[in-house]
Amino acid sequence: MQDAKEQDHAAEPKPRIVIADADPLVRRILKGMLQEDGRFTVIAETGDGVEAVELTLHYRPQLLITELELTRLDGLEVTRRVTGEAREVRVVVVARSEDEDVAVDALREGASAVIPKSEAVRSLVDALLTVHEGGVVVSPRLTAELVRRLRSIPQAGRGLRPVRSTLTAREWEVLDLMLGRTSTQEIADELFLAVDTVYSHTKSIRRKLGVRSREETIMAAQRLLELAAA
Repeated sequence: MQDAKEQDHAAEPKPRIVIADADPLVRRILKGMLQEDGRFTVIAETGDGVEAVELTLHYRPQLLITELELTRLDGLEVTRRVTGEAREVRVVVVARSEDEDVAVDALREGASAVIPKSEAVRSLVDALLTVHEGGVVVSPRLTAELVRRLRSIPQAGRGLRPVRSTLTAREWEVLDLMLGRTSTQEIADELFLAVDTVYSHTKSIRRKLGVRSREETIMAAQRLLELAAA
């Protein structure tokens, strides 16, 4: 016979979840796993970033599970928009890469958990329960990296950033150094990043600013800064 506490817990509504992953098979696996667990309700799924934002803002679930490589809108931008417009929604990012820079960027954009895709089946349920209760889930490796980076920050902030800019905090760090005519290798060394990661950030910056070359990128950034300072 259930006691009163157990009955109250059983009567609580299940956390509702939206799943965003470009791979239909992955979505099916995650949905099946959560349904089998019985403590969650999957209310929508998509492989498109724009739809992920629209579905989340429409249904206002407790949890959004998203990967980063979505179509039309990447997972970082999805995270930023969702946490900016629906603060009650907790975002769990499932990342294909275990790159600490990717995880740090996801946390900066508002994610409450970052889980490697290789560990999703094993650790996702526990992460969702923790996040639903208001906690944050990161790997021990990422925790160590976050501590290292905090200790290496010489000052708060790295210059002016337009409040309404679509660039992530990491992209602005890269762009700040580009404005100083710093080379790609020097940017990587300054920010403790791999050169390939810097190239990835600069590609994203150019796409968001609608430019093609380094010079055009710098000119566009200068215009943004001038507008922000006006």
